[in-house]
Amino acid sequence: MDIANQLALIDRLCAREFPAERGRTDVGTGGPGYLTAELLHSGDPGEADAADREETEAQYEADRDALAERLSERWGPPQHFSLYSVLERLTVGDAVVAEPWGTLSGHVPDVQLWHIPGAGRWFALGVSRWGGEPPYRLLAVVTETDPV
Repeated sequence: MDIANQLALIDRLCAREFPAERGRTDVGTGGPGYLTAELLHSGDPGEADAADREETEAQYEADRDALAERLSERWGPPQHFSLYSVLERLTVGDAVVAEPWGTLSGHVPDVQLWHIPGAGRWFALGVSRWGGEPPYRLLAVVTETDPV
């Protein structure tokens, strides 16, 4: 998906209502208070060696950053937000973490994060890395839930 289509999908995500129940949507997944869409997907890992994986991961981070530059023109600079503390709260004790942050923290180490002016919503871009291995996914998330 090219950047124009990614921006159009982000606009649709930001404008639509959240689903009443958790599950699949026409653009990805969602639930009460959030929607998540996959903007890019690297495919299956296959026989990729370590150099190929590093190159793919670097490309996905570059794609995220390029898209973040375009979104910064709309919403100002993003906050770089690590999801490590969210994951730690989930694994250490009885902490309850609201979605989508709990699920994201298991495979997205950090996000570029905006509080959308006047919308009461948060928007995040992150690269999914299940265990540091492909496939990589560039994810867009819109939510009404503060990530803290």
